[in-house]
Amino acid sequence: MDFTLSFIWYLVIGIAIIFYVALDGFDLGTGMLHLFTKTDRDRRIFLNAIGPVWDGNEVWLVIVAGGLLAGFPPVYATLLSGFYNLIMIFLCGLIFRAVAIEFRSKQTSLVWRKIWDITFSVASFTIGFILGLGLGNLIQGVPLDQEGNFIGSFSLFFRPYPILIGLFTTTLFIMHGSIYLTMKTEGMLHERLRIWVKRCILLFVITYFITTLSTWMFMPHMAERIKEYRWLSLVPIAALLAILNVPRLFALKKDFQAFLFSCLGIILMLVVFGIGTFPNLVRSLIQPDLLSLNFLNASGSELNLTVLLIIVAIGLPFVFCYSAMIYRIFQGKVKIESSSY
Repeated sequence: MDFTLSFIWYLVIGIAIIFYVALDGFDLGTGMLHLFTKTDRDRRIFLNAIGPVWDGNEVWLVIVAGGLLAGFPPVYATLLSGFYNLIMIFLCGLIFRAVAIEFRSKQTSLVWRKIWDITFSVASFTIGFILGLGLGNLIQGVPLDQEGNFIGSFSLFFRPYPILIGLFTTTLFIMHGSIYLTMKTEGMLHERLRIWVKRCILLFVITYFITTLSTWMFMPHMAERIKEYRWLSLVPIAALLAILNVPRLFALKKDFQAFLFSCLGIILMLVVFGIGTFPNLVRSLIQPDLLSLNFLNASGSELNLTVLLIIVAIGLPFVFCYSAMIYRIFQGKVKIESSSY
């Protein structure tokens, strides 16, 4: 199998994951904070802050799923069968979040809106936590047999380390979303959010250092690549500096710059994840050097990789242009109108 094509698709899937987490992360964080607001007007502002952009992020998930299906069929089969329950919970979260956003404004009844407010928030928490839980299991590894089949149980996914990563991603998204909301609000709500952001940043920083220490102590394989190539240590250092720069910029009331550094921190942390797991896509707990599925031993045919790469090369520029246009059009503060959520 052609190394270059396989590696390109490994990168494409990684980049798609990065874009999804960075762009949908603040949408999820907004949903998690949704129930903490007191008035219907504030909740409508939260919904309309993400209203124009939230539904475009699923395209990155489509790229990930399509890339795995055509580019790495054994990985797709293992994830879809072994991680089936987690994936179904994740998809249910996506579905109920979409339904809650669209249905909430259809009735003025307080009970009706309260039901969908709870649904929206619970779905956002579910998506964020399950995403982290999945990444945590990919870091720690799952039991695979010689054919690459998952041979564990559902309870295996809820080991301490994956749960910690689930909590880590949850606090990350809450911080990311709260900073985004400060850019989209004004008045008293904006001032209240500034207090929230400080607490969210503190909560995230605590989980960040706990997660980093736990990974260093209990997942030594995540540092093997960095020990082998010392220059790669610049990536986690840059991630740490980006994270520490967020509260500094926010304290200076440079909300947009703080948000950009929050995005940068997410990108660099996912790059650290990629470095630590490279070249594996699914790490095996049993004889990881022999049974893990990586981008070489699990790649599809050269024809599949080539055709899919051409399709993505044609389609991605349209995705980038559309996303840039949407963010540019709706870059101002949120204004509640009759047609708003």
